[in-house]
Amino acid sequence: MPSVRRDDDAIKSLDSLVQTAASLLSRLQAVLLEIQKSPASSPASSPSPAVATDAVPDARLHALALAHDSASLIRAHGTKISLLVINEPFTPAAVSAVLGELAAGPVPALVSSVQACTSHLYTEAVRKELAGKANRVLSELRELLKTIPRHAKVLPGSESPRRAFSPPDRGSLPATGLLWSACDDVVNLSKGGVGGFFVQRVRQWKDTLCDITQELKDWGDEEPDDGDDDDDHDDHDDDHDDDDDDDEPGQCSPVHAVTERLANSSLSTQAILDQLMSSHQTIPRSDPDRIRPRLETSLKRLRLVTLLYQALTKRRLRKLPPLPPGPDQDASVAPRLDAMARALAKLPETFGDLACAFYELAPGDIDAAMDQSLSDALAATELLANDWQGGRDGFSDWTDKFRVEIDKM
Repeated sequence: MPSVRRDDDAIKSLDSLVQTAASLLSRLQAVLLEIQKSPASSPASSPSPAVATDAVPDARLHALALAHDSASLIRAHGTKISLLVINEPFTPAAVSAVLGELAAGPVPALVSSVQACTSHLYTEAVRKELAGKANRVLSELRELLKTIPRHAKVLPGSESPRRAFSPPDRGSLPATGLLWSACDDVVNLSKGGVGGFFVQRVRQWKDTLCDITQELKDWGDEEPDDGDDDDDHDDHDDDHDDDDDDDEPGQCSPVHAVTERLANSSLSTQAILDQLMSSHQTIPRSDPDRIRPRLETSLKRLRLVTLLYQALTKRRLRKLPPLPPGPDQDASVAPRLDAMARALAKLPETFGDLACAFYELAPGDIDAAMDQSLSDALAATELLANDWQGGRDGFSDWTDKFRVEIDKM
């Protein structure tokens, strides 16, 4: 009987600890979500109810190193919980011990690492990214806690391996795999550091620009149907004047119309793709609005801007000074990186709007988008002209030539 009483006490203790841990994770996720929404806010302004993580972090603390170690420990402890859940005999005391270690150590430490990752030391972009990835770690950990059996009994031995992977409860092993993935994302971000994060982002933006370039080139190479001529094109415009009046400026109305139809009809995947691919017009052979010369100029600008992304990765990002900066080092690098990132992230959007205007064969919108893309490209190069110490170097001369070349296109 004493043994049974001890088992009952262990079961009740585990159930209580699981509920407490889930509540703690929920509160910590609220802290991380607030940081995601306002990455520029100071650590002291981040709410953390009933959690001792509100204090301003120690400036000597390396946030990314702490995030790396915390995520690694959460990964290891999550693995222990998964194994304890699916193996017999089930020992609630062992699971409770692992949960206690998680709640007392790596879980709050992970949140502290995000709070220590202040925008003026690590950039707003990295702080927001780390908060998002840490939030996912806690979310997946909560899902893993749901797989801990109530009443402290594992599934029958013959069913346990299969049920561990089966829907709808998903089971402990798939939940553990998702937790591993989330923890690995935090570890990889920490290993890459601030510089590695921005190198990856710039590569993604460059790839987007390359995609836009290729799509515009392919579209420009399309031939109009044999039956199309200028008169047909004019008649087509006249017939759709009323519809065009309803379109918002800058929207790809044929694509927009397709998406509207999708909401009201049942189409196969291939039919959806076919409608999307055929939702734009081709350049008429006579080209009365001189769309093609504008397209050629835009393609040249796109190639030059893509080259800018490639060059700045080598000449600026790979020569980034250590972040966070030391007490006697320049603290202007992080804000400058954020400004650079905003400018570089805007260019793919601007050129995307330009492509949309081309597909509409709208000369006025094309000219406006071309002017905007030129303005954004020149603004981006201004932020990249000087090195991280504020002086000029070989890349400064390159950006001067870039501005001259793109401005005269």
